[in-house]
Amino acid sequence: MTAPLIPDNENQRLAELYDLNLLDTARDTSFDSLTQLAAELFDVPIALVSLVDRDRQWFKSSYGFCVTETTRDVSFCSHVVYNQSPLVVQDASLDSRFADNPLVTGEPHIRFYAGMPIRSPSGFILGTLCLIDTRPRNFDTECLERLKLLANQVEPLISLHRYTYSLAEEADSNRAVSARYQAIIRGAAAGVVRINGRGTMLEVNHFVCDMLGYSERELLGRNVKMLMPQSVALAHDGFLHAYQTSGDAKVIGKGREVEAQHKTGELIPVHLAVSEVQLGTKTDDHERRHFIGILSDLRDVHAARKREQKERALLEVLHQGLTDYRALVSGNTLWRFLKEALKELTQSEYALIGEVVTQDDKPALKIHAITDLSWNDESRRLMELLVSGDMMLGNPHTMLGRVFAGGETVLSNDMLHDERNGHLPQGHPVLTRYLGVPIIDRGQLIGMYAIANAQHDYDEALVEWLKPFTSTCALLINLHRQLREQERFTEELRLAKEQAETASQAKTDFLSSMSHELRTPLNSILGFAQLLENSRTPLPERQRRQAQQIIRSGRHLLELINEVLDLARIESGNMQVSLESVRAQDVLQDAIEIIRPLADERNLSLNLPDVGQCDVCILGDYTRVKQVLINLLSNAVKYNRDGGSISLYCVPDDGVYRITISDTGHGIPESRLDELFQPFNRLGAESGSIEGTGVGLALTRKVVGLMNGQMGVVSREGEGSDFWFELPLCAGHEVASTEDEPSMVSREITEPVRYQHVLYIEDNPANQRLMQDLFHDLPDVQLTCVMDAEQGLELAFSESPDLILMDIDLPGMNGFAAQQILARNPMTRNIPVLAISAAASSSNRRRAREAGFVDYLTKPFDIQALVDQVRHILSQGESH
Repeated sequence: MTAPLIPDNENQRLAELYDLNLLDTARDTSFDSLTQLAAELFDVPIALVSLVDRDRQWFKSSYGFCVTETTRDVSFCSHVVYNQSPLVVQDASLDSRFADNPLVTGEPHIRFYAGMPIRSPSGFILGTLCLIDTRPRNFDTECLERLKLLANQVEPLISLHRYTYSLAEEADSNRAVSARYQAIIRGAAAGVVRINGRGTMLEVNHFVCDMLGYSERELLGRNVKMLMPQSVALAHDGFLHAYQTSGDAKVIGKGREVEAQHKTGELIPVHLAVSEVQLGTKTDDHERRHFIGILSDLRDVHAARKREQKERALLEVLHQGLTDYRALVSGNTLWRFLKEALKELTQSEYALIGEVVTQDDKPALKIHAITDLSWNDESRRLMELLVSGDMMLGNPHTMLGRVFAGGETVLSNDMLHDERNGHLPQGHPVLTRYLGVPIIDRGQLIGMYAIANAQHDYDEALVEWLKPFTSTCALLINLHRQLREQERFTEELRLAKEQAETASQAKTDFLSSMSHELRTPLNSILGFAQLLENSRTPLPERQRRQAQQIIRSGRHLLELINEVLDLARIESGNMQVSLESVRAQDVLQDAIEIIRPLADERNLSLNLPDVGQCDVCILGDYTRVKQVLINLLSNAVKYNRDGGSISLYCVPDDGVYRITISDTGHGIPESRLDELFQPFNRLGAESGSIEGTGVGLALTRKVVGLMNGQMGVVSREGEGSDFWFELPLCAGHEVASTEDEPSMVSREITEPVRYQHVLYIEDNPANQRLMQDLFHDLPDVQLTCVMDAEQGLELAFSESPDLILMDIDLPGMNGFAAQQILARNPMTRNIPVLAISAAASSSNRRRAREAGFVDYLTKPFDIQALVDQVRHILSQGESH
């Protein structure tokens, strides 16, 4: 079987077919008569009017065939549609296109087929008029021509069907329009009036009758101007005539708000829209020019509009009171603003707003705002006292007292005869109407407001309407109280802050003083001990050991002082850290170089991490990170076994860098780990031979915390301990620059220039003697000592020394002030000045660097380091 092909214009053809609304319609005798005529004329058992749909062929009329449709793929007619020409098959069983077609091999056993195209008005082939026989037969040209004539009769029938369908649709539409019109006119929620060109009412609906109080019989046939106010009715006929003659419209074609007159004479606001319905072609035929007026009752709208205006006015008051609260309070106008708004909202002559306070364990009313009710000098003074808050109302039996003391809502529209109105003093303005409303917040009476002498009676509806105002007053009273409490608290906080700052400053001054007072004598002790130990004339062995013991004990005492003062600075908030990018490799290397000799003394092996693990940048203070490492490493040395080991592990993880110092010491019992970081608690080691202060770990943990890090310990009793700390990694873990930064101190020692002059400004005689003994071993340097800055400045100006050693804590002018004078004077600005002080704070170091000192040494200083420093500075001056 050859399936029929689809024509190129299939979509347009189907659109035309569907537009005819012919598919699946009921049987039509006109089509049936035609197929019967064709069957009888050609003596065939089956004649069909077939319409080819997308997937089927449907029979509008079928004679001799009991089915109404078949699938398109077996359709003979589809071949006609594709080829757009008649098709004649004399014996389908012998035709290869149809021999195995189900309609040939099965019912109705087609042998003969002749199909003539049926065209739409636009020329598309919709289907066929076809003849079918169960036996083969010949079909000559004359037969084909007669079949064409019959097919041509199908096309007018299709057009007739289309026209009939359109008429039916139009009739249905007209009926629907008429039904809708009647529904609108009769059931509309608006008045509808239809008049002719003379103004006579031809039709009215029930709504307009109910709205204006008339029956339909009373209105029909009457002039529409009877529904208008007299002023408008007199001109209505003229308006209507002018429109019909000149087109000048007042209302027609426009919507506007007007007034309609009720049967009783009452004027009712309505919205009127008028449109013209012209039934004839003559513009001067007043009977055939109709107008329809739509009247919408606006009474509810006008009432709602008035309510909305009142609501808007109320909301504007509340909004301004809340949003401008602070400005109104600061200008002392908040309560006056609310009082005036309350008068305007309620159209009252008098108003007051007050706050309920406790006075002598009884409620009293503090007036925040009140309309001036004074009538003489005495009453005027009383009003001033009330408004200023110097006097409060306390009588609970007055009309006000019932509200602020009893919490009642008091309403009276006949104050002249109200028994409760018996407490007004003589001369008080007459009150005719009165309303007092309590302000209650969470069950507590906190205030009230009252109004009097409104133009209309007060009622419960007004009280209900004013609830938002009442709630806002409650909120504002609470805010007012909170503001007063906040002002009181702010003042207390200011005083407490001043006291805290005073205490903090005292603590800072104490720490500074302690640092100076403790370091100054230690400077002499350690200095002279070092001079003795390094004397050109060797000391006897016993005295040398005693000098060494003095040095060890002094350094131990210095370590204790440093740690205690550092701990105190952290706790007082005076220790500052400078967080910057620190290369882990550099700070680890510095710390290990210091610890390595100590480890070698005890035969401890150092296991260090690979360089790659340390080649990262952490965020910290270089000096403080180094301090942490030295503290932990020195502990690992002190509390280790002889011949043991110390291992360092460095692991970056999740934005932090963990450094772990692991030792093979005796470990710490788990039960005592919590005591480990308590200051001065050495867990029993204070009775042993190992020196220590018990402050180091507490200080170390606090320093790590200052750098936004964490510190902890894992210990195995009898095996050893792992102390670790974590610091944040820098963004991107960039490797810090390895270039050497310029330092204030260089360790390089050069040959000093002979007979160079050094001026030492120091008020402590012991320190002067120490320095003189030290410089005694430097024959090429001449030292001059003075007791204060004033003498030092005179010598500096007159002798221009090669170097000035400046103590900072001098009597009178201090070292910073002296350096400022030296730096400003052209004669002395190039003289290097080395600061020496017992104050070891980082802020002093920073200040010294900013002031122009070449370096800042803290007492007690290392003798050899000072000598190296002096030689280096003098050699630089010589090279220049």
